[in-house]
Formats: sequence, C-alpha cells, structure tokens
Amino acid sequence: MSDKCTILEDLCTPLQTVKTHLNNIQHNKILRSKISSFCKVEKCIVGIDEAGRGPVLGPMVYGICFCLKKEESILKKLGCADSKSLTEDKREDIFKKICFQNDFLGWAVDVISPNQISNCMLRRQVYYIYSAIGLIQLLQKNEVNVSEVYIDTVGPPEKYEEKLSKIFPDIIIKVSKKADSLFPVVSAASICAKVIRDLALKNWNFLESIKINEENGWGSGYPNDPQTKTFLKENIDPIFGFPQIVRFSWSTAQNILKDNAVPVYWSDDDNEDSDDTNTSITSFFKQSDVLSKHPFFIERNLTPAQFL
Repeated sequence: MSDKCTILEDLCTPLQTVKTHLNNIQHNKILRSKISSFCKVEKCIVGIDEAGRGPVLGPMVYGICFCLKKEESILKKLGCADSKSLTEDKREDIFKKICFQNDFLGWAVDVISPNQISNCMLRRQVYYIYSAIGLIQLLQKNEVNVSEVYIDTVGPPEKYEEKLSKIFPDIIIKVSKKADSLFPVVSAASICAKVIRDLALKNWNFLESIKINEENGWGSGYPNDPQTKTFLKENIDPIFGFPQIVRFSWSTAQNILKDNAVPVYWSDDDNEDSDDTNTSITSFFKQSDVLSKHPFFIERNLTPAQFL
C-alpha cells in the first residue's frame, strides 16, 4: 500500500474531482474524503470491499466506508446494496450522496496498479490482506473512532478474521462471504470501490500511445471475454509485451504472449544442460562417507584406539 494519501477536500462535484486524480495509475494511489470531527469522537462502523479482482485489465480497488454507528440507517436510505446488482448510473448517484453526507460518512480507496498486482502474484504475495490492513490503519492514523469493521472475502473468513483480530485487538472484526449483501456499510464500500475503478478505466492514460476504438473498446476486461482477448492480441508489442493496463501475470495474457511475442532466452537457461566443470563452493562442506587419516597419524603409524 502506498504511503502517500491524497485528501479530496472539495467534493461538490465528486466524479469530476476523483477523475482528476486517476489519469495515471501506473503506480498505486490512496484517495480519501474529508473526515468529520464527529467521526473522531463518536463510534464508527467500517465496511471494506474490493472491485476488480478478476479482470485481466486495469487496477484493483480496495474501498473502505466509515459511518457513525448511530447513523447507520442512512446507508439503507441512500440505497446501498451490492454494487454488482446496481447499474453504473445508480452506483454513481449513491457515491455522490455518500460524499454529500460528509458529517457522518466518509470513504477511502487503495487503487492498486495492474503492474503491482502482477508483481505481487509472481512473488506469491497476498496483496489484498495488506491493503485492508493499510486502510484500517489509515483511519486510525487520522483519529477515526473505529469500533467495528465488516469485510467481504472470497477466501476462508475464519483465518482472515483471526489474523485481523490479532492486529486490531480493540476493534470488533467480522469477515464474511457475501458481506456486501449482508451489511450496508460494506455495500457502501463496494460502491465506492466500483465507481472509482470504473473512472480509472474510462480515463486511462496510455503511455504507449494506444488509440481505443470507442465502438469496440476492450470489452468487460474479464479474461474470457472475446472482445477483451481481441484487445490484448491487437495491442501486444512482440518485444515489450502489453501496455501497462494489462495484468501480465494472468494466464490469458501469458498465453497470448507465448503465441504472439518473440521468445526470450535467458543465459541461465543455457547453463542448466551444460556440463559444469567448476567446483561448487558447497561441495567443500559436504560430509564424506569415508574419513581419511591426517598425514600426522599416517607418518607415525598411529591407529585409533577402538581398532586395537
């Protein structure tokens, strides 16, 4: 998670304000709303969810929404529900309302770049756990009085919940599958994450000077979408690979690279099959089955006592 956080003070026009900070997602970004003084004094509930876990294109966004516990009912009145069940226009409308209710509502997002996602996968790092931890710590750092946290997960909730409870022993942690349909505060976090991911994709700035056909675009961005596969095949450089919007560690991208890019041979590959005449330094530390006598004992015809 990035150490830098951009605070969006003026959210009179939320979508336009957020959009100006999403022109370049080659690196991770943290964005958050203002934090009301009420949220620093009174108990707050927190929801965490992500958008964009599965696509081969674009960033993944972890969203967090916090709300005064006594004002929790406002979330249902705003229409907060699982973001996947809402239209794009409806999500944007609810996001605006969340921003306008700044006295007792707030949000933050961790926008994880495609490049970071791929690098973490290659290193077998579980980036989403650290993102959730970082967002909670961000609220604590800014003195939000967090009392309860509800998190949506696709993995084993018990293990995840135990880990977070140890890190935040003073907070009630509840990790659930389908939490975005069970807890309105998680639904709100899901909406914030989805709206900001969609804005990031719409306003993606291609450093590779790629021009997108507005009629076809890149489809849904999911690996099995034929339109997305076409985009990948049409925008691959045979030497440098894909533009930075692509998560190159996804199998769909790797297969297209294999079929359409120039093969790369590493010098280490050639050495694997060759006869290595150099003695490995570790060979000097291997234990020998037969212990040879030291010349001192041989010259004096000395024999170990147990052999006499």
